[in-house]
Amino acid sequence: MRIINGDIYADHRFVRGTLEISQGKITRLLPDDGVSAAAGEDAKPAQEAGQSGEEIIDARGLKVVPGFLDIHTHGAVGIDVNAATADDFEKIGMFFAENGTTAWLASVLTDTVEQTEWCIRQYLACRDSCREGAELLGIHLEGPFLSSAYKGAMPEELLQKGNADLAAHYQKLAEGGIRYMTVSPEVEGVIDMIPDLKELGITVAIGHSGADYDTAMRAIVQGAAASTHTGNAMRLLHQHEPAIWGAALESDIYCEMICDGRHLHPGTVRLYVKTKGTDRVVAVSDSIMAAGLPDGNYRLGVNDIVVKDGDARLAAADVRAGSTLTSDVALKNLLAFTGRPLEEVLPMMTENPARLIGVYDRKGSIADGKDADLVLLDEKNEIAGVIVRGKLVKKTL
Repeated sequence: MRIINGDIYADHRFVRGTLEISQGKITRLLPDDGVSAAAGEDAKPAQEAGQSGEEIIDARGLKVVPGFLDIHTHGAVGIDVNAATADDFEKIGMFFAENGTTAWLASVLTDTVEQTEWCIRQYLACRDSCREGAELLGIHLEGPFLSSAYKGAMPEELLQKGNADLAAHYQKLAEGGIRYMTVSPEVEGVIDMIPDLKELGITVAIGHSGADYDTAMRAIVQGAAASTHTGNAMRLLHQHEPAIWGAALESDIYCEMICDGRHLHPGTVRLYVKTKGTDRVVAVSDSIMAAGLPDGNYRLGVNDIVVKDGDARLAAADVRAGSTLTSDVALKNLLAFTGRPLEEVLPMMTENPARLIGVYDRKGSIADGKDADLVLLDEKNEIAGVIVRGKLVKKTL
């Protein structure tokens, strides 16, 4: 495949040129001067006719950006991750790809050991068989080592103290596929197990937590690298007690941010970006099975959920439970809320999540040798095309 005449986002700026793609990988970025951006070698002119069998996409008037990564989502289109089969994971991935997400983590809500094991097995089956839609990169375990006081939609009876052996069991079963885990620093045994989680190859986030500032900072020193849906389901900042929220904002960890206009006020979004910088914020959807569907009654793990006016809440309590957000809407919200240019907003949905979970060697930016996961945006930043691993999955050109 060759994408010609597009404004290509590389090294945090746009350059007019051509992308060459082969076997699902970006093989060469050619600016309009016809010289390879990577090696500087002579190259064939950008608009030279394609070879036999080569697909040519004319991206004139479009911006070519990296595919979006969503590392915190519980489902979409009527499918809840905690009950999803391998085929269901593929259906979620196909929906995500339509909205610009080209890779994702399946967020498993706190559940029984048996059901969590079942979810892991379904992930493995999808890893080996799913070929359509956004790539399922692994699992995000949201719990079970979480605070009951800030449990949100977590079933309290299934929450546990820190247990490195259980985490190791899950990771062994997942064949290393658990990439990300949310824990509460104040829960007994959790801080001590953070180095063990890192040794298992798991990126640790802190959240669902009432931790004070010092406890949160100890978790960060031990290796916690992110804050889960920052500002939600956590103790809030006070001038005398900064708490976990203050620790997340002050430190250099990544901060997840749900930009649906409900979880965070636009002013809070601007505060995060100004405080953390565009290189330490990760936009997530935290979507549930209702994403892509109308208002109604749904499920989130073991919970009944009611969605009204797009707002998802527990049926049993007036508590927000995930979102119905999609990545294309999140991008527009980020642009509107922050007033920043597209060049500055894009890393929050691409590079930053890829770096956080350790896949930046092949995801999150446009560079030679990386996976050809791309989104084509028009002048209104509407999605005009999506390419996943070199395959065009959506085209409205």
